[in-house]
Amino acid sequence: MGLISSILGLPFAPVMGVIRLGELIQEQAEHALRDPAAVRRRLEEIDEAREAGLISEEEHATQMEQVLQRMMSR
Repeated sequence: MGLISSILGLPFAPVMGVIRLGELIQEQAEHALRDPAAVRRRLEEIDEAREAGLISEEEHATQMEQVLQRMMSR
């Protein structure tokens, strides 16, 4: 039965490969969002933007909350 399944499934192999590639890309992106070093860098960038006057205190708080929510989601 394995040989027949393999032969019949062969036309779908490229589709399955693309699906798996998409899953791997998604896993890597999620890992990058939760990487402590990347999160720390993003929080520092937000702090620097606030200190430079590029964003308001309200925007600062909102962006900080978004970063922390992304890190804790899932």
